[in-house]
Amino acid sequence: MSTAFDCIVLGGGPAGSTTAALVAEQGHKTLLLERAKFPRYHVGESLMPDTFFTLERLGVVEKLKDRGFIRKYSVQFVGQSGRESAPFYFLQHRDEEASVTWQVERGEFDQLLFENAAEKGADCRDQMRVTDVLLDGDRVCGVKAKHADGEEFTFESKVVVDGTGQSSLLASKFDLKENYQDLRNAAIWTYYKGAHRDEGKDEGATIILYTSDRKSWFWYIPLKDDLVSVGVVSENDYLLRRGVRPQEAFEEELKRCPAMKWRIENGMREGDFKVCRDFSYSAKEPAGNGWVLVGDALGFLDPIYSSGVFLALKSGEMAADAIHAGLEKNDLSKEQLGGWAPEFMHGMGLIRQLVYAFYNEKFNFGHFIREFPQHKGNLVDLLVGRVFRPGLEQVFVDMETWLEKQSTDENMDSSKMTSKA
Repeated sequence: MSTAFDCIVLGGGPAGSTTAALVAEQGHKTLLLERAKFPRYHVGESLMPDTFFTLERLGVVEKLKDRGFIRKYSVQFVGQSGRESAPFYFLQHRDEEASVTWQVERGEFDQLLFENAAEKGADCRDQMRVTDVLLDGDRVCGVKAKHADGEEFTFESKVVVDGTGQSSLLASKFDLKENYQDLRNAAIWTYYKGAHRDEGKDEGATIILYTSDRKSWFWYIPLKDDLVSVGVVSENDYLLRRGVRPQEAFEEELKRCPAMKWRIENGMREGDFKVCRDFSYSAKEPAGNGWVLVGDALGFLDPIYSSGVFLALKSGEMAADAIHAGLEKNDLSKEQLGGWAPEFMHGMGLIRQLVYAFYNEKFNFGHFIREFPQHKGNLVDLLVGRVFRPGLEQVFVDMETWLEKQSTDENMDSSKMTSKA
């Protein structure tokens, strides 16, 4: 069994499998190691429309169509009063195949990508836990791994890719992980069978619903086999406060969200409640000599716009191109392997700014678009993942001015009320 490779990828999620598939496709000897046994569970079922282009390059679009995943035409928001926004139909923005995406079961979706990497020529192995990273000075040159049956391996490689998700093996080893202190949120989620479904093309819509006090928000993601993914997100210290069990916290927030409550009241809960906390972070460095980070190992924002899988696929694709070029010219330096990262992090930063807007109590999509109708297309671009084009920055310049005006008007109204009193 071979132990020397051009590229070793750690983690068989969307980022890792994408990197492995595209590097192997170029003829480079590639090893993909996954700790768990496929299929394995993962949350994050809703895809942004612009995942289409990486999926198309990977050659899996027709396979996705054959799997019977629910099609997603739009995203909809429900305010704290229960008022529902008009759906953001992606086809109205761009009438193209990419504008209709999928709601996927991640176990099946991730296995499809893992198997696709094998079809492209990667040596793909699950149940392989990486136990150590090999160093030659400041250069990563391989890994040690252990199979679930106890057999141990040492693999050498010209480049190692960390796609290990939130465990972020290399980022943790090199102390690169930084939490976003202003996005210290937690999520509690579960699944329901037989809950309400809208009709027609609205059946697969992702719905985002505020609670009445706007301290939390719920996601509602319809899946196949009559399942719906339902989760609530709020600040860590509020949602996971001491003495309150996850189920209790979930049910307390559900009482504050009638628009969610009626959607699931005729459904049956399937499975336990799951919890994730402190999930918003990024790595200080995207790459080094002989190594590169992709997907959640590089950073994760927030589940609000379902950007996780999109950013995982895109980072895997961009990193793969840099690795291929580096292998061709025998340059696996930090600069070569991380050359794609500034563009990627800029696009990720735009989504992050939109996340901040969502959590600003004064922000409202409908009100902002009425004030700045020229930005409707830009906002939809951000929602679909079209973040690597110039000009989107102006949205946030105008948004900041608008939010400042909202605050000024509110303070003036408060002053008038005080003077009258």
